[in-house]
Amino acid sequence: MSDVQRMKLLLIVPHPDDEVYGAAGTLMELLAGGHRCGLVTLTRGEAGRTLGLAEGPEELARMREVELAACLEVIGLTTTPGSVHEQHTFPDKYLKDQPLEKLVAVAREAMTRHRPETVLTFPPNGSNGHPDHVTTHRAVKAAWDSLPEQERPALWYYASDTPPENEDLRAEWLPPNVRRDVTAHITRKLQAIACHRTQALSTVDFIRKFPERVTLETFYAPE
Repeated sequence: MSDVQRMKLLLIVPHPDDEVYGAAGTLMELLAGGHRCGLVTLTRGEAGRTLGLAEGPEELARMREVELAACLEVIGLTTTPGSVHEQHTFPDKYLKDQPLEKLVAVAREAMTRHRPETVLTFPPNGSNGHPDHVTTHRAVKAAWDSLPEQERPALWYYASDTPPENEDLRAEWLPPNVRRDVTAHITRKLQAIACHRTQALSTVDFIRKFPERVTLETFYAPE
């Protein structure tokens, strides 16, 4: 497979909506440039907030599936030839209780099959300490470490210029060293975010804490 055919960016994240806040503009820009991109979502998000819109975990999972499909259509991921979304069904909120080797195998297989130039996931502290975010980081990093050095993609983590308030999270904070101005895609990015209706409180929290990251997507790339 030539470099021209290689996937440009592959996201590996635990929840529906983890793709949109920090990377939707970057995905839009790359897809508009004719690049292939991919998303691996490890859970169906059935343990998330419902805002009274769903009566239980299974109904919420179905709703979030529809929301994610709408979001990815706005981003252009599912309408761009060669770009892919892969949905897994690991239990939401309980990734830490799963055998890590199963998660590592999923991440490694996706990297091996798609051969992305860059893989994006959560940093060691999970950004906000969410155990699913932390476990996903561990799985992706272990999968990346297991690849032959010459076959490893570049590795990016979500990152913010604002250090976490929590002291334990701050100890593992990685300030961004990659910055992408996605102002040109702001209208569609907001539309994509709004597709995740059941997670409206997460949207409010994100915009309240990190308003600058709506137009400036920031990442940490290990040296």
